[in-house]
Amino acid sequence: MATVLVTGASGFVGRHVVPALIDAGHRVRAMTRHPEDYEGPGEAVFGDVHDPDSLGPALDGADIALYLVHSLGSEDFERLDAEAAEAFGRTAAQAGVSQIVYLGGLGSDDEELSPHLRSRREVERILGMAGVPVTVLRAAVVIGDGGISWEITRQLVHNLPAMVVPEWTSTRSQPVALDDVVRYLVGVTGREEAIGRVFEIGGADVLTYREMLQQAAEEMRGHGVPIVPVPVLTPRLSSHWIGLVTDVDVPTAKTLIDSMSTEVVQTDTSIRELVPGEPLSYRQAVRLALAQRL
Repeated sequence: MATVLVTGASGFVGRHVVPALIDAGHRVRAMTRHPEDYEGPGEAVFGDVHDPDSLGPALDGADIALYLVHSLGSEDFERLDAEAAEAFGRTAAQAGVSQIVYLGGLGSDDEELSPHLRSRREVERILGMAGVPVTVLRAAVVIGDGGISWEITRQLVHNLPAMVVPEWTSTRSQPVALDDVVRYLVGVTGREEAIGRVFEIGGADVLTYREMLQQAAEEMRGHGVPIVPVPVLTPRLSSHWIGLVTDVDVPTAKTLIDSMSTEVVQTDTSIRELVPGEPLSYRQAVRLALAQRL
């Protein structure tokens, strides 16, 4: 099997992907800015995508790299992510990496994408500029314990007996369970048929954000909550509201909310031909996320 470098190995998705890759028989190098504190499986190696000099040693000897990092917490995330992707793709090519696997974002190229989704598309392109083939998995909201989008939902439902929500909560999305994301990431790693391709991934349900809040409330409380949509909550106002009610910082909240006005629904299911299996429903994903907190 291959030697796989996983960036963001201690992050939301990375910490679940690393053991799954090892179970699949790969040798895993877990890239982190703090290898001395890393407690997961695999070989911990130092690396920071914003420090190009650190990438050569981290990528040395790797056959495949999983790129699972972003700069959403910064207001300058588009520039930072573009610079990081350029340095990583260039260094990966120099190291002889044969495949980069990237977790990007859903959204039609025919629509005007939000800065967040536009940045995800740009990272897809930049990662491959130096010649390493990139396999892209485009996802909507990933539901799992520790995920920022799920935490916004969970904390809103937990903290508020009723909600006044903006109009963007009527936008449709196709949330996907963390377990399915991990399954797809492992399934395309090292697969010749996946080299250089873009796949869309999604869960079993297409829901509005309002429906997601209601179903989460039903799973957490046993009943729904009153939700009243109003037209006056702009993304900026919404992000400050979320900053008050949850522990998600305002810049990250605003970046994510800007994207929620864009419909993110899977239109291509070819990933299921390569990685068979039915995806979980939203309710199943919520139950797993809640169980992971116990």
